[in-house]
Amino acid sequence: MAAAEPGAGPGGGGSVPVLFCFSVFARPSSVPHGAGYELLIQKFLSLYGDQIDMHRKFVVQLFAEEWSQYIDLPKGFLVSERCKVRLVPLQIQDVHCHGKHYLYFFFQITTLGNLTPSSTVFFCCDMQERFRPAIKYFGDIISVGQRLLQGARLLGIPVIVTEQYPKGLGSTVQEIDLTGAKLVLPKTKFSMVLPEVEAALAEIPGVRSIVLFGVETHVCIQQTALELIGRGLEVHIVADATSSRSMMDRMFALERLARTGIIVTTSEAILLQLVADKEHPKFKEIQNLIKASAPESGLLSKV
Repeated sequence: MAAAEPGAGPGGGGSVPVLFCFSVFARPSSVPHGAGYELLIQKFLSLYGDQIDMHRKFVVQLFAEEWSQYIDLPKGFLVSERCKVRLVPLQIQDVHCHGKHYLYFFFQITTLGNLTPSSTVFFCCDMQERFRPAIKYFGDIISVGQRLLQGARLLGIPVIVTEQYPKGLGSTVQEIDLTGAKLVLPKTKFSMVLPEVEAALAEIPGVRSIVLFGVETHVCIQQTALELIGRGLEVHIVADATSSRSMMDRMFALERLARTGIIVTTSEAILLQLVADKEHPKFKEIQNLIKASAPESGLLSKV
Protein backbone atom coordinates (compact mmCIF):
# COMPACT_ATOMS: atom_id res chain seq x y z
CA MET A 1 0.00 0.00 0.00
CA ALA A 2 1.17 3.56 -0.61
CA ALA A 3 2.19 5.11 2.67
CA ALA A 4 2.46 8.54 4.20
CA GLU A 5 6.05 9.67 3.93
CA PRO A 6 6.69 13.00 5.64
CA GLY A 7 9.15 15.04 3.65
CA ALA A 8 8.49 13.31 0.33
CA GLY A 9 7.59 15.80 -2.38
CA PRO A 10 6.35 15.80 -5.97
CA GLY A 11 9.12 15.36 -8.45
CA GLY A 12 11.35 13.57 -5.92
CA GLY A 13 11.02 10.15 -7.50
CA GLY A 14 9.29 10.32 -10.86
CA SER A 15 5.72 9.21 -11.49
CA VAL A 16 3.76 6.56 -9.59
CA PRO A 17 0.98 4.48 -11.23
CA VAL A 18 -2.42 5.01 -9.59
CA LEU A 19 -5.78 3.45 -10.46
CA PHE A 20 -8.53 6.08 -10.09
CA CYS A 21 -11.99 4.60 -9.48
CA PHE A 22 -15.29 6.44 -9.58
CA SER A 23 -18.77 4.90 -9.79
CA VAL A 24 -18.46 1.91 -12.17
CA PHE A 25 -15.30 3.28 -13.80
CA ALA A 26 -11.63 2.53 -13.17
CA ARG A 27 -8.98 4.48 -15.08
CA PRO A 28 -5.22 4.01 -14.72
CA SER A 29 -3.08 7.13 -14.58
CA SER A 30 -0.07 8.40 -12.67
CA VAL A 31 0.89 11.17 -10.25
CA PRO A 32 4.24 12.54 -9.12
CA HIS A 33 5.95 10.65 -6.29
CA GLY A 34 4.90 12.33 -3.05
CA ALA A 35 1.58 13.63 -4.43
CA GLY A 36 -1.00 14.27 -1.74
CA TYR A 37 -4.70 14.89 -1.37
CA GLU A 38 -4.93 18.00 -3.57
CA LEU A 39 -3.20 16.40 -6.56
CA LEU A 40 -5.40 13.31 -6.25
CA ILE A 41 -8.51 15.51 -6.31
CA GLN A 42 -7.26 17.38 -9.37
CA LYS A 43 -6.59 14.06 -11.11
CA PHE A 44 -10.11 12.81 -10.30
CA LEU A 45 -11.50 16.04 -11.78
CA SER A 46 -9.44 15.70 -14.94
CA LEU A 47 -10.49 12.07 -15.45
CA TYR A 48 -14.14 12.26 -14.41
CA GLY A 49 -15.02 15.96 -14.40
CA ASP A 50 -18.03 15.58 -16.69
CA GLN A 51 -19.55 12.91 -14.44
CA ILE A 52 -18.85 14.48 -11.04
CA ASP A 53 -21.62 16.60 -9.55
CA MET A 54 -19.69 19.46 -7.98
CA HIS A 55 -22.58 20.11 -5.55
CA ARG A 56 -22.31 16.62 -4.00
CA LYS A 57 -20.11 15.72 -1.06
CA PHE A 58 -17.38 13.12 -1.48
CA VAL A 59 -14.71 11.19 0.38
CA VAL A 60 -11.46 9.83 -1.07
CA GLN A 61 -10.62 6.25 -0.08
CA LEU A 62 -7.49 4.14 -0.49
CA PHE A 63 -7.49 0.38 -1.08
CA ALA A 64 -5.63 -1.23 1.85
CA GLU A 65 -4.12 -4.62 1.06
CA GLU A 66 -3.96 -5.65 4.71
CA TRP A 67 -7.71 -5.15 5.08
CA SER A 68 -8.65 -6.19 1.54
CA GLN A 69 -10.99 -3.23 1.32
CA TYR A 70 -11.07 0.56 0.95
CA ILE A 71 -10.31 2.81 3.90
CA ASP A 72 -10.64 6.58 4.23
CA LEU A 73 -7.54 8.37 2.94
CA PRO A 74 -5.18 8.68 5.94
CA LYS A 75 -4.33 12.15 7.16
CA GLY A 76 -1.11 13.40 5.58
CA PHE A 77 -1.17 10.67 2.94
CA LEU A 78 1.47 10.94 0.19
CA VAL A 79 1.70 8.58 -2.77
CA SER A 80 4.93 6.59 -2.60
CA GLU A 81 4.08 3.42 -4.53
CA ARG A 82 1.50 1.90 -6.88
CA CYS A 83 -1.98 2.16 -5.35
CA LYS A 84 -5.72 2.29 -5.98
CA VAL A 85 -7.99 5.13 -4.85
CA ARG A 86 -11.66 5.84 -5.29
CA LEU A 87 -13.99 8.84 -4.99
CA VAL A 88 -17.17 8.02 -3.10
CA PRO A 89 -20.27 10.28 -2.90
CA LEU A 90 -21.68 10.54 0.61
CA GLN A 91 -25.38 9.97 1.13
CA ILE A 92 -25.57 10.69 4.85
CA GLN A 93 -23.71 12.74 7.42
CA ASP A 94 -24.80 11.11 10.69
CA VAL A 95 -23.96 7.47 11.47
CA HIS A 96 -25.27 5.28 14.32
CA CYS A 97 -23.25 2.19 15.21
CA HIS A 98 -23.70 -0.12 18.24
CA GLY A 99 -25.90 2.46 19.91
CA LYS A 100 -23.34 5.24 19.52
CA HIS A 101 -23.67 8.37 17.43
CA TYR A 102 -20.87 9.47 15.10
CA LEU A 103 -20.44 12.57 12.98
CA TYR A 104 -19.00 11.52 9.61
CA PHE A 105 -16.55 14.11 8.31
CA PHE A 106 -16.71 14.81 4.60
CA PHE A 107 -15.47 17.26 2.04
CA GLN A 108 -17.18 19.01 -0.81
CA ILE A 109 -15.03 19.27 -3.92
CA THR A 110 -14.00 22.87 -4.21
CA THR A 111 -10.99 24.75 -5.44
CA LEU A 112 -10.09 27.68 -3.23
CA GLY A 113 -8.29 29.54 -5.99
CA ASN A 114 -5.75 31.40 -3.89
CA LEU A 115 -3.19 33.21 -6.05
CA THR A 116 0.28 34.46 -5.18
CA PRO A 117 2.77 35.94 -7.66
CA SER A 118 5.51 33.48 -6.65
CA SER A 119 3.42 30.42 -7.58
CA THR A 120 1.57 31.77 -10.65
CA VAL A 121 2.28 31.73 -14.39
CA PHE A 122 0.25 33.56 -17.07
CA PHE A 123 -0.64 31.71 -20.31
CA CYS A 124 -1.54 33.91 -23.31
CA CYS A 125 -3.10 31.72 -25.99
CA ASP A 126 -3.13 32.50 -29.73
CA MET A 127 -4.04 36.21 -29.72
CA GLN A 128 -3.24 36.50 -33.44
CA GLU A 129 -4.01 38.91 -36.24
CA ARG A 130 -5.98 36.54 -38.47
CA PHE A 131 -8.49 35.93 -35.66
CA ARG A 132 -9.38 39.63 -35.42
CA PRO A 133 -12.38 39.68 -37.81
CA ALA A 134 -13.79 36.33 -36.65
CA ILE A 135 -13.64 36.37 -32.84
CA LYS A 136 -16.44 38.11 -30.98
CA TYR A 137 -15.28 41.09 -28.87
CA PHE A 138 -11.72 40.56 -30.10
CA GLY A 139 -10.74 44.18 -29.52
CA ASP A 140 -11.90 43.97 -25.93
CA ILE A 141 -10.05 40.79 -25.11
CA ILE A 142 -6.89 42.29 -26.64
CA SER A 143 -7.27 45.27 -24.29
CA VAL A 144 -7.80 43.06 -21.25
CA GLY A 145 -5.00 40.72 -22.31
CA GLN A 146 -2.60 43.64 -22.55
CA ARG A 147 -3.67 44.78 -19.07
CA LEU A 148 -2.92 41.29 -17.71
CA LEU A 149 0.52 41.23 -19.31
CA GLN A 150 1.32 44.68 -17.89
CA GLY A 151 0.25 43.42 -14.48
CA ALA A 152 2.43 40.34 -14.89
CA ARG A 153 5.46 42.54 -15.61
CA LEU A 154 4.76 44.71 -12.58
CA LEU A 155 4.46 41.69 -10.29
CA GLY A 156 7.28 39.64 -11.80
CA ILE A 157 5.01 36.83 -12.98
CA PRO A 158 6.34 34.63 -15.83
CA VAL A 159 4.36 34.72 -19.10
CA ILE A 160 4.15 31.92 -21.67
CA VAL A 161 2.71 32.78 -25.09
CA THR A 162 1.70 30.52 -27.97
CA GLU A 163 0.78 31.24 -31.58
CA GLN A 164 -1.32 28.77 -33.54
CA TYR A 165 0.27 28.04 -36.94
CA PRO A 166 1.71 31.58 -37.28
CA LYS A 167 2.78 30.93 -40.88
CA GLY A 168 -0.89 30.96 -41.85
CA LEU A 169 -2.57 32.84 -39.00
CA GLY A 170 -0.01 35.56 -38.33
CA SER A 171 1.82 36.57 -35.19
CA THR A 172 0.43 37.89 -31.91
CA VAL A 173 -1.36 41.21 -32.52
CA GLN A 174 0.78 44.32 -32.21
CA GLU A 175 -1.33 45.72 -29.37
CA ILE A 176 -0.12 42.87 -27.14
CA ASP A 177 3.31 43.74 -25.74
CA LEU A 178 5.27 40.52 -25.24
CA THR A 179 8.28 42.23 -23.67
CA GLY A 180 9.76 39.99 -21.02
CA ALA A 181 7.73 36.88 -21.94
CA LYS A 182 9.50 33.73 -20.78
CA LEU A 183 8.48 31.83 -23.91
CA VAL A 184 6.81 32.68 -27.24
CA LEU A 185 6.16 29.45 -29.09
CA PRO A 186 4.53 28.48 -32.40
CA LYS A 187 2.28 25.43 -32.33
CA THR A 188 -0.08 23.28 -34.38
CA LYS A 189 -1.52 21.37 -31.42
CA PHE A 190 -4.62 23.06 -30.01
CA SER A 191 -3.49 22.78 -26.38
CA MET A 192 -0.67 25.00 -25.17
CA VAL A 193 0.77 22.11 -23.17
CA LEU A 194 3.73 21.33 -25.40
CA PRO A 195 7.05 19.73 -24.34
CA GLU A 196 8.73 23.15 -24.44
CA VAL A 197 6.01 24.60 -22.20
CA GLU A 198 6.30 21.73 -19.72
CA ALA A 199 10.08 22.22 -19.66
CA ALA A 200 9.63 25.96 -19.03
CA LEU A 201 7.23 25.26 -16.16
CA ALA A 202 9.68 22.79 -14.66
CA GLU A 203 12.27 25.58 -14.51
CA ILE A 204 9.98 27.75 -12.36
CA PRO A 205 10.03 26.61 -8.71
CA GLY A 206 6.75 26.22 -6.85
CA VAL A 207 4.31 26.74 -9.72
CA ARG A 208 0.78 25.98 -8.53
CA SER A 209 -1.58 28.21 -10.54
CA ILE A 210 -2.00 29.07 -14.22
CA VAL A 211 -3.91 32.18 -15.34
CA LEU A 212 -5.15 31.38 -18.84
CA PHE A 213 -6.63 33.70 -21.50
CA GLY A 214 -6.90 34.06 -25.28
CA VAL A 215 -8.75 32.22 -28.05
CA GLU A 216 -10.72 30.20 -28.75
CA THR A 217 -12.52 29.40 -25.50
CA HIS A 218 -14.01 26.10 -26.65
CA VAL A 219 -10.92 24.83 -28.46
CA CYS A 220 -7.40 25.87 -27.41
CA ILE A 221 -8.39 27.36 -24.04
CA GLN A 222 -10.52 24.36 -23.08
CA GLN A 223 -7.97 21.76 -24.15
CA THR A 224 -5.13 23.63 -22.44
CA ALA A 225 -7.10 23.94 -19.18
CA LEU A 226 -8.01 20.25 -19.10
CA GLU A 227 -4.42 19.17 -19.71
CA LEU A 228 -3.15 21.50 -17.00
CA ILE A 229 -5.50 20.24 -14.28
CA GLY A 230 -4.58 16.73 -15.37
CA ARG A 231 -1.03 17.64 -14.32
CA GLY A 232 -2.18 18.82 -10.91
CA LEU A 233 -2.13 22.55 -11.62
CA GLU A 234 -4.90 24.94 -10.62
CA VAL A 235 -6.32 26.86 -13.61
CA HIS A 236 -7.93 30.30 -13.64
CA ILE A 237 -9.62 31.27 -16.92
CA VAL A 238 -10.07 35.02 -17.39
CA ALA A 239 -13.62 35.37 -18.74
CA ASP A 240 -13.19 38.96 -19.98
CA ALA A 241 -10.03 37.99 -21.88
CA THR A 242 -11.22 34.88 -23.71
CA SER A 243 -13.68 34.49 -26.56
CA SER A 244 -14.74 32.42 -29.56
CA ARG A 245 -16.35 32.98 -32.94
CA SER A 246 -19.62 31.71 -31.44
CA MET A 247 -20.95 32.94 -28.11
CA MET A 248 -22.75 29.61 -27.69
CA ASP A 249 -19.47 27.71 -27.98
CA ARG A 250 -17.88 30.09 -25.50
CA MET A 251 -20.71 29.82 -23.00
CA PHE A 252 -20.88 26.03 -22.99
CA ALA A 253 -17.09 25.73 -22.77
CA LEU A 254 -16.92 27.99 -19.70
CA GLU A 255 -19.78 26.09 -18.07
CA ARG A 256 -18.11 22.74 -18.71
CA LEU A 257 -14.76 23.97 -17.42
CA ALA A 258 -16.30 25.39 -14.25
CA ARG A 259 -17.89 22.00 -13.54
CA THR A 260 -14.46 20.34 -13.66
CA GLY A 261 -13.11 22.60 -10.92
CA ILE A 262 -11.47 25.20 -13.14
CA ILE A 263 -11.94 28.74 -11.84
CA VAL A 264 -13.69 31.17 -14.20
CA THR A 265 -12.94 34.71 -13.09
CA THR A 266 -12.15 38.24 -14.31
CA SER A 267 -9.00 40.22 -14.96
CA GLU A 268 -9.65 42.70 -12.16
CA ALA A 269 -10.26 39.90 -9.67
CA ILE A 270 -7.01 38.22 -10.75
CA LEU A 271 -4.86 41.35 -10.44
CA LEU A 272 -6.28 42.43 -7.09
CA GLN A 273 -5.99 38.92 -5.70
CA LEU A 274 -2.33 38.87 -6.69
CA VAL A 275 -1.56 42.09 -4.79
CA ALA A 276 -3.91 41.09 -1.93
CA ASP A 277 -3.28 44.19 0.21
CA LYS A 278 -3.44 47.95 -0.42
CA GLU A 279 -0.06 48.12 1.31
CA HIS A 280 1.48 45.99 -1.43
CA PRO A 281 4.28 48.04 -3.05
CA LYS A 282 2.71 47.60 -6.49
CA PHE A 283 -0.91 48.22 -5.45
CA LYS A 284 -1.11 51.79 -6.79
CA GLU A 285 0.31 50.81 -10.16
CA ILE A 286 -2.07 47.86 -10.44
CA GLN A 287 -4.99 50.06 -9.38
CA ASN A 288 -4.10 52.67 -12.01
CA LEU A 289 -3.77 49.93 -14.62
CA ILE A 290 -7.27 48.68 -13.83
CA LYS A 291 -8.80 52.16 -13.88
CA ALA A 292 -7.13 53.11 -17.13
CA SER A 293 -7.98 50.05 -19.21
CA ALA A 294 -11.29 48.49 -18.29
CA PRO A 295 -13.45 48.03 -21.43
CA GLU A 296 -17.23 48.09 -21.05
CA SER A 297 -18.00 45.59 -23.80
CA GLY A 298 -20.78 43.50 -22.34
CA LEU A 299 -18.69 40.39 -22.87
CA LEU A 300 -19.14 39.27 -19.27
CA SER A 301 -22.91 39.31 -19.76
CA LYS A 302 -22.35 36.42 -22.20
CA VAL A 303 -20.74 34.14 -19.61
